[in-house]
Amino acid sequence: MVIYGAEGLTQRQQARLLLARAAKGQWGLSPLPALEQGPHGKPFFSGLDGFEFNLTHSGSLALCALSREPVGVDIQLVKSWRSGLPRRVCSDHELDWVEQGTDRWERFSQLWALKECLVKLHGTGLTRPISGIRVPLPETDGSLLEQDGIWFRTYCGEGWRGAACGLEKPPESIRWIIL
Repeated sequence: MVIYGAEGLTQRQQARLLLARAAKGQWGLSPLPALEQGPHGKPFFSGLDGFEFNLTHSGSLALCALSREPVGVDIQLVKSWRSGLPRRVCSDHELDWVEQGTDRWERFSQLWALKECLVKLHGTGLTRPISGIRVPLPETDGSLLEQDGIWFRTYCGEGWRGAACGLEKPPESIRWIIL
């Protein structure tokens, strides 16, 4: 698995440019193969097996995960969410973890990214209550975690948190490129 990232995006469509650059750099796929979407919106290359990817963007940032196995990735800007949101989307155990930290919104954003990357891996979308989506809780930034045969890694930067997961271990670092 490899994770590519880009910053300074001004339009949502630039995330697809990140995918095109990543697919060319990693697999030599140029031009970008045709894309289709699964029943819950997970994109895939039409008629091309064994080339798995996932794409996420938030604000001016985007991440793209590539693998030969199913993969999920998510990025979240750290912000002050609605005060009642953590209670609505966290289990009691997760809410305790969020509240233990010095910055509850950083921890909440990290937890949200972990949950999102898992549903993106499976291609199910948020079809069930997010509080029921169980993910491992990181002890430090950049944690490598495992749950039920799925590997997770957390990522962080100034004002954002991210996560990737798959059947293989996500890399320690993101390959940042200029679009």
